[in-house]
Amino acid sequence: MKQILLCAAAVCLAFTAAAQTKQEAFPSYIQVNGRAEKEIVPDEFYLSIIINERDSKGKISVESQQRDMIAALKKAGVDIEKQLKVANLSSEFFKKRSSVAQAKYQLQLGSAAEVAKVWQALDALNISNVSILKVTHSKLDEFKNEVRVAAIRNARENARTLATAIGQQIGKCFFIYDSNNDIMPRYYDNRAVMMRSLAADAAGIETAVEEDESLEFKTIKLEYSVQANFVLE
Repeated sequence: MKQILLCAAAVCLAFTAAAQTKQEAFPSYIQVNGRAEKEIVPDEFYLSIIINERDSKGKISVESQQRDMIAALKKAGVDIEKQLKVANLSSEFFKKRSSVAQAKYQLQLGSAAEVAKVWQALDALNISNVSILKVTHSKLDEFKNEVRVAAIRNARENARTLATAIGQQIGKCFFIYDSNNDIMPRYYDNRAVMMRSLAADAAGIETAVEEDESLEFKTIKLEYSVQANFVLE
């Protein structure tokens, strides 16, 4: 325990010494914050679909519902082999020693219009246990890096603006603090999406198609901030 405390104290002293060295090396400097943000329209939607014999009171088997679902998805333009995955197959046992089969699937779609179209197709088959697992973008990591770069560039511009105001210029950057955690996409309001989809379905096929085209989701918002120190010359 004493060794751990001694090591921690040594690390703290090293950081303090490093900070003092920087202070002495660059007695005249400016410390600024930079930030940037970007809103992205998602292009990947992951849906969870659960088929259960209880939904039909045991009248329609999971296998039959599965066949109907696959046929409906193909009609909606879904590539079954690439976009639909089996998440789980199970059997639930009750007190009366009867079993109810259940199947779970994960479906990947590429637009809000596809989400509404598929939701309507499944609702027509009385498959109502559908929810949105997550939404994201296929180039999310690339966009994250772009926003982080924009944030440090913003810090440099802020430093240049302030230095110019006092008749000075900025030199090299000798310190950057990036405290950002991994930004995750926002989750969607499943109930709102379902209500929009069902409202369109209730209004008729032609109206439903129009609703598909105008259905909007929240964008994925990326926000980054950094702190940087620049030499004043």
